[in-house]
Amino acid sequence: MEYIILDMEWNQPWPGSPSARKPLPVQIRGEIIQIGAVRLLTDQTVADEFQVMVRPKFYRRLNKRVSKLTGIKESQLKEEGLPFPEAVEQFRQWCGEDVVFLTWGFDDIAILRENLALFDLPMDWTDRWYNAQMIFNAQTDGSNAQKALKTAMEIFGIEASRPAHDALGDAYHTALICNRLDLHRGVREYEAALKEHENGFHGAELPGCLSRHVYYGFDSKENALERMAGPDNLCPQCGGQMSCRRWFSQPGRRYMAMAQCPEHGEYLIRIRLTQEEDGALRVSRLVYDGASEAAQAYAQRAQKAEPVRPRRRRRRTSKPAGQENP
Repeated sequence: MEYIILDMEWNQPWPGSPSARKPLPVQIRGEIIQIGAVRLLTDQTVADEFQVMVRPKFYRRLNKRVSKLTGIKESQLKEEGLPFPEAVEQFRQWCGEDVVFLTWGFDDIAILRENLALFDLPMDWTDRWYNAQMIFNAQTDGSNAQKALKTAMEIFGIEASRPAHDALGDAYHTALICNRLDLHRGVREYEAALKEHENGFHGAELPGCLSRHVYYGFDSKENALERMAGPDNLCPQCGGQMSCRRWFSQPGRRYMAMAQCPEHGEYLIRIRLTQEEDGALRVSRLVYDGASEAAQAYAQRAQKAEPVRPRRRRRRTSKPAGQENP
């Protein structure tokens, strides 16, 4: 059995843009524009590499933040990019049989599956995968916090030799980290490590999670909450507008609220706000089934909360005619 260390970059439309509002056959968090991978042999030796650029079909206008972060330009995708079905077939052929995928985080496989579904392509070949972050945490400090790839490299004393936020570069650095882990033991103990991961909001979804999205460019918490309860509060099944109940705050700039679709019922919305280098807020949004354990936690929190009482207006007493203020 071989391990395929996978990393990808994907494009996202700017919130509120025509592309963001355009309905797609399948709801996706982002359209893949770059696939990078490194093979680890059975003895965990770093072997061959794979990389391909993907020409987007639906989100053709490259998000400026994505372009700045990755260094990828629209012209490059037009010149070098392959259509997704062709690119992913090349990747499958390179992977071969009897492989297990390792990613740094939970998003890559989910994004890959969404894109496969969007193009009506098979996805059963992606079933065997593990988040290397969980194995790294379990075999180092035992913490539940999500660690950046750069942080993990520093802990292991690995010098960066490839560009960051490049699919192949990040896959290669992840492979160097995995080379120093006991992957066979990590796979055996993976379920236990996953259960110990604090509450799923760092990346590991709690049971009942239906979708994950990341939104960029909010100038305030109030603006972010308003958008998450309004224009971006869409049903994960039909894509229709949902109503939203009261937001409850949680530690670490997290918030949760119940939303309701007129056709498909209730869903729990959980978000986390993160301030980026330019001061704007990034919103990580998880949507859960209304009958999930996470939704039950909201119900318990709502039950304990004091009811929001409308502010009583002070009655102004009228003065007799002709009476002046002192």
